[in-house]
Amino acid sequence: MSDPTPPTEPSPEHHPEPATREELLELALLDLRERRATLLGEIEALEQRRQQLDADLNGSPSGRADGIARRLKGFQDYLVVALQDLASQAELMELVVQPLQLQPSPLDPPPSAPAASAAAAAAAVQPMPPAAAGQFSQDAELIRDRLSSFQGQPDFYADPWKLRRSLEPAAAALLDDWFLSQGGRGAQASSGSRNRNALITAGAVAILGDLYGERFQTLVLAGEPERLGEWRRGLQDCLGLAREDFGPNSGIVLFERPDALIERADRLEERGELPFIVVDAAEQVVDIPVLQFPLWLAFAATANELALEQDLP
Repeated sequence: MSDPTPPTEPSPEHHPEPATREELLELALLDLRERRATLLGEIEALEQRRQQLDADLNGSPSGRADGIARRLKGFQDYLVVALQDLASQAELMELVVQPLQLQPSPLDPPPSAPAASAAAAAAAVQPMPPAAAGQFSQDAELIRDRLSSFQGQPDFYADPWKLRRSLEPAAAALLDDWFLSQGGRGAQASSGSRNRNALITAGAVAILGDLYGERFQTLVLAGEPERLGEWRRGLQDCLGLAREDFGPNSGIVLFERPDALIERADRLEERGELPFIVVDAAEQVVDIPVLQFPLWLAFAATANELALEQDLP
């Protein structure tokens, strides 16, 4: 018998060696680089898209209009903040310094005769304060002559800025009191309608034009556009004016808000010009800063006028 074949030993199986730490890091870095390249490509595509959109917007009329609107909005916000700061500073200003008056105490001894005579002599030497109408007292004859001529026949073909309508005696008396008793600074009773108040104002403007020439500007305050429209039509008719005479650089400026009017009056005084402020009868309150200016005329409305204004839509 032949020897049995010895059993063959099974060959060992081949197992791959585990990856090293460096190989794992290399694979991770390779994956990150691929993702980074993909993101950079997407970012570049979006940037090109944005540039294309900007070019389309800037090249189209609607895009240019949108850009202009954004700039105007920013400028408007700046102006609003600046005007609010200016108004708050104006409210803090001390416009009139009240004099300090000391009353003698009952415990003080009576002054001697020499001291009393010296005080009386000092009071006699001290000049008296000027009257309220001091600035027009020397022009009283001219003012009354003009008021008398205004009550005659109307001159419909007079030169611009001259009164083309006739004043009633009551209106002439009102202007006489305003010029010569109040010195051009005070309130007067309303004539009952905005058109008649505009006629009275036109008479004042005509006289001020004879006195100051073109060195003054009329500022009218009325709180609503409809009221300002009535003032413009009334003054335009009474003084023979055109629409070009109403504007920031013209003879008459119309205002809806008192803060804008006060700012304009301050600028006129800084340039050496004279503001003439007219306050509509519907304005129930006159702002204190208006009272500091040398020429202002406020119409005081009657109860019927105020009720009529409130009933209007």
